[in-house]
Amino acid sequence: MFIDSHCHLDRLKLEEFDNNLDKVIESAAQVNVEHILCVSVTLKDFPAMADITEKYENVSLSCGMHPLNQEDEVDEGELLILSQNERVIAVGETGLDYFYAPETKEVQLDSFIKHIRVANKVNKPLIIHTRDAQEDTLKVLRDENAQNVGGILHCFTESWEMAQQAIDLGFYISFSGIVTFKNATELREVAQKIPDDRILIETDSPYLAPVPHRGKQNQPAYVVEVAKHLASIRGQSVEHIAKISTQNFNTLFNR
Repeated sequence: MFIDSHCHLDRLKLEEFDNNLDKVIESAAQVNVEHILCVSVTLKDFPAMADITEKYENVSLSCGMHPLNQEDEVDEGELLILSQNERVIAVGETGLDYFYAPETKEVQLDSFIKHIRVANKVNKPLIIHTRDAQEDTLKVLRDENAQNVGGILHCFTESWEMAQQAIDLGFYISFSGIVTFKNATELREVAQKIPDDRILIETDSPYLAPVPHRGKQNQPAYVVEVAKHLASIRGQSVEHIAKISTQNFNTLFNR
């Protein structure tokens, strides 16, 4: 059984699925994807995301504001209220992205800190997005005691050194379809080193479709391709990757 630990079901172009989210969920089930974590990127869109996924017992939610979606200052009170929804198992995605938006650094830092404080209040793990901001990401995680709740560095593309430090703080490292890309040599080297008990898999769908689906819209069913590539990279079976990544997800979220 597989778990897609990070996707955006509310961002899918459903016309490719006859405007029916059921077909996305069914396609995943057909390849033994047993659970899906649907991740929030804005607070204003969270209620709609919760609504369209409400009937699916195998879909859980996160609540947060992506670091690149910082048009408005994060309302910490609203985030706290929404994060207490019983279907919400994580806070985020949050973090820092200096690759695409270095000019919003201060706003991103403020938002990141608020997310960690809310996560500590509701005692739920964090979903972290980080790009070209290794030092600041780790510093904020330490300064705000993120180790109390742990979480996931999702769609990981950073260094082995960062992965090690995040693992020391109680975080898991999640790999997306990027690990299947031809130019991702350094990332594959990192993937070889992650301990079995700290590895997760994801699609980040509808983005970053893995080989052999590059150029298509991504979907949770394709998380199996990520598992296959990780198995090859690590010299392990696909069944082993499925088992450990599922165990790790269940451990992190007390499922």
